[in-house]
Amino acid sequence: MAGRHNRMGLAGELIAEFAGTMVLILFGVGVVAQVVAAKLGDHDSIAWAWGIGVALGVYVAGRTTGAHLNPAVTLGFAIFRGFAWRKVVPYALAQTAGAFIAALIVRWNYTEVLSMADPGHTIKTQGVFSTLPGNGSLPVSQLGALRDQIIGTAILLFVIFAVSDTANMAPSANLGPVVIGLLIVGIGMAFGADAGYAINPARDFGPRLASFITGYGGAWRDQYGGLYFWVPIVGPLIGGVIGAGCYQLLIARFLPPSEELGVVTPMDE
Repeated sequence: MAGRHNRMGLAGELIAEFAGTMVLILFGVGVVAQVVAAKLGDHDSIAWAWGIGVALGVYVAGRTTGAHLNPAVTLGFAIFRGFAWRKVVPYALAQTAGAFIAALIVRWNYTEVLSMADPGHTIKTQGVFSTLPGNGSLPVSQLGALRDQIIGTAILLFVIFAVSDTANMAPSANLGPVVIGLLIVGIGMAFGADAGYAINPARDFGPRLASFITGYGGAWRDQYGGLYFWVPIVGPLIGGVIGAGCYQLLIARFLPPSEELGVVTPMDE
């Protein structure tokens, strides 16, 4: 895989991360806009569309980069799987840019519906683009949301490390993206109440910025008036390292070496 990366160059990898994350957000933010503003669908349709978006985004970028689509994933692979540190910040920027452009497209497409549902572009529909503690209505504090983001992203990285480890039982026949998509559905259904399961700094910050420059003046704050944008950035970065580290500590070190199986671990550099 390292040879393919070298032939393509970093630019090709960044374009793939940009495009994959853009696909993810088009489905994810799009479904929330449809449910919140147009009243079509419910929490389950949100969870499924986010999962489908992630699976399709992984299919878009997977051959080129392994499809991180998430700075927390990139950081975890840099720390524990030998991913090149010099690529961490460029990958995170490409992912955030993809999320930003996708959110702008959704914002444009749903202009009329969002204006009908929330003419002032307030906290009422802010959650279409970015997350809030308790989804803007439940009694969850910023610290509670931070806790939730750490736990949710730890689960995400723990399982991603498992399904991408060919020394373990990694999905075959190109089914890895489907499994990752189902993982997102599961997290959304089980850990979606406290903070909207951003579990991805790019997924939250890119759309938050897009909403801010298109009329959502309160985009950086939560329903309590406090600065909140940092929570879905810091929480996932901490949780991702914890989850990846737990996989390495509890599972990976007890598996037979991948070279004994004649395979190479995906996304290693």
